[in-house]
Amino acid sequence: MLPHILILYYSRSGGTSNLARYIARGVQGHGHFEPRLRTVPGVATEVEETKPPIPDKGAVYCTKEDLATCSALALGSPTRFGNIAAPLKHFLDNTADLWLSHTLVGKPASVFCSTGSMHGGQESTLLSMMVPLLHHGMLIVGLPYSEPALNETTTGGTPYGPSHVSGVHQQAELSSHEKTLAIAQGKRLADLAQRLDA
Repeated sequence: MLPHILILYYSRSGGTSNLARYIARGVQGHGHFEPRLRTVPGVATEVEETKPPIPDKGAVYCTKEDLATCSALALGSPTRFGNIAAPLKHFLDNTADLWLSHTLVGKPASVFCSTGSMHGGQESTLLSMMVPLLHHGMLIVGLPYSEPALNETTTGGTPYGPSHVSGVHQQAELSSHEKTLAIAQGKRLADLAQRLDA
């Protein structure tokens, strides 16, 4: 069984989950890691509300073991007022035991997001997502301008990580540049994970 790269995301309208799938293609194309797509449940507004143990559709819920045993992490969220979505933040807030045991120290990590508008907080969201990863001692993997699509895109894509602009009609379909950059990020993450493991 191949070691895995965890692609952990939260998505409500499909843009972030589509980015996750294209990042997984990049990891798969590298050939040395299994891409493991995982999500997190929404945050309940009432404490009595419970979620089923397996979501009705999409990726299964992430466990701490998925995170602890990964060779690398790609973390994705829709933008919520220029910040990470609450369900993903809630999951990360409960990883203090991994922080105490230094489980994630030295592992590569990247971030990705989707927004409703071109200037809807992509970069601030990506930067805010890096903060808990830095506290865990992870090595942040950006998306360099050596990727031609990063210079050409008129939709999503930043040097901080892949992104998607859904627009006011919440179009989940990625542009060709967004797809290209997500695949490139998956390959880059896998390549660095392999080099660090050598």
